[in-house]
Parts: sequence; structure tokens; C-alpha cells
Amino acid sequence: MTTRHNPLSPHLQVYRLPMLALLSITHRGTGLFISAGALLIPVLLMALALGPEAYNCVQSCLASWYGQIFLFLLSASLIYHLLNGIRHLIWDLGFNLEVKSAEFSGYLVVIGALLLTTLLWVLVCTQYYGETL
Repeated sequence: MTTRHNPLSPHLQVYRLPMLALLSITHRGTGLFISAGALLIPVLLMALALGPEAYNCVQSCLASWYGQIFLFLLSASLIYHLLNGIRHLIWDLGFNLEVKSAEFSGYLVVIGALLLTTLLWVLVCTQYYGETL
């Protein structure tokens, strides 16, 4: 009996996902995170309905370091998802469908999301803390 030396199919240690696949996976992930973050709305409404003590508890959770990280990730997800959604609308119109231009617009979406998230948080922190940066 001879051993056959068939090539193994590539796996994640060998195969690098294309940029468009990574952007697609990230778009779906941010959509799920935004859906989970939307649960914050009824929590805030319930806290308002229950009175100042409940609202202060929710507000202190959001003002803590883990609440700030959650809000930062939520805002970054919203901005990325919005920009990537606009890119998909452009595709639906029949533009930017070539691989090179689609990858370029993907890089623009990532850079735009990073810049807009940073700008948002600089403005929010400046307004909240009353400092000019």
C-alpha cells in the first residue's frame, strides 16, 4: 500500500482572507454588536421610569471605564457600519464593482471610520470635561 501525498487544503494558518471578505465579516460583526447595543435604549428608558436612583446607577455604569469602552466600541461600530452601508449602496447602483476599486473603497471606509470615531470622541470628551485639546 503506497501513501498518497495529496496536498492539504489551506487553512487559516496558511491562507490569508481577502480584504473584501474581512470587510464583509466585520460588517456583519458590527451589525450584531449594534443590535446588542440597541438594548441600551430600553434599559435607559426603564431606568428613567424607575426614578433617579436607577438612572444614576445606569449612568455610573456607562461613565465607568468598562462603560466608556462599550460606548466607544458602539460608536465605532455605528460609524463603520454606516460608511460600509453607503459603500454597499454605491455597489447596488452599479459603481465601484471592480476588485481593485472595491478594495480601495474598503480602505477608505476603515480609515474614515477611524477618523470619524476619533473626531467624535475628541469632541465628546472636550465637551464633557470642558477642556480644549
